[in-house]
Amino acid sequence: MNLKGFAHWLKLQYQEENGHAFKLIDYLLERGGSAKLQAIEAPATGFGTPVELFEKVLAHEIHISNLINKLYEVALEEKDYAAQIFLQWFITEQVEEEANASAVLERLKFVGDKGGSLLYIDKELGKRDLKKKNPFRSWDGFFFCGIE
Repeated sequence: MNLKGFAHWLKLQYQEENGHAFKLIDYLLERGGSAKLQAIEAPATGFGTPVELFEKVLAHEIHISNLINKLYEVALEEKDYAAQIFLQWFITEQVEEEANASAVLERLKFVGDKGGSLLYIDKELGKRDLKKKNPFRSWDGFFFCGIE
């Protein structure tokens, strides 16, 4: 499928996640630590249907939330108050990340993987702008009741 809006949304997601990684690295360096970057596996090239894709996106966000929660638990155990404050931003961010992925997934499950409704979702995903905090909250005032 040639769904440019989906590709746009995921590209911006990638850029946002890179920013989060650098935020972690900067924090480590500010605190006198170091960061060792290592090779990672090549990403997958096929993801199945749009529903399957966003199931994977949501599962990944939940996985990241769990990892951040584990870091927070260590900060609590170590009584590292600065780290607790720092990690709170990531905890809050992950609530939003999971909500965004879930919102797209629920829409996709509702409309299915084919037809005009899928093209409408693709069009809406193509409007994503990193300057806006949560682009899905205002979709037609329906899915999130327009709450910003």
